[in-house]
Formats: sequence, structure tokens, C-alpha cells
Amino acid sequence: MGDARQRFTGEISANLLAELRSLAEAEGRDVQLLIDEAIAAFIATQKNPNVRDHVMATYEATHKDFDKVYKKLAE
Repeated sequence: MGDARQRFTGEISANLLAELRSLAEAEGRDVQLLIDEAIAAFIATQKNPNVRDHVMATYEATHKDFDKVYKKLAE
């Protein structure tokens, strides 16, 4: 069973809301679920601002092939 729900009021730009509704409809999901997921992801990144796992995995997977490029970028 999930956490108890609590109502709150906020504002969002019309463009963001339109995109959110469009995404929810395309995925067959509820707008509220997308908002919950977005807020949870934001909180998680704020609590742990380290490099995201998928970013590090990509770097490690490409490090051998692009070692010289990464060294140049670091200069």
C-alpha cells in the first residue's frame, strides 16, 4: 500500500502542462503518476548529487574507445 495522499495546489507553465498531459495520454498513464515520479526523481537527485549510474556506465563503456577525446576534454 502506498503513502497517504495529501492535496496541494501549485502552478505550472501552460506549455509544460500541455506536454505533461500529452505524454501521459501517449503512455496511457495518469498525469498525477507522472508528477509523482518527476518529484521523486528530483528529490533523489538532490539528496545524492553524484554522477548518475547510467552516465557512469556509458562513460566506462566508451572509455577505451574515446580515451584520447576524454583527455582532451579534461584539458
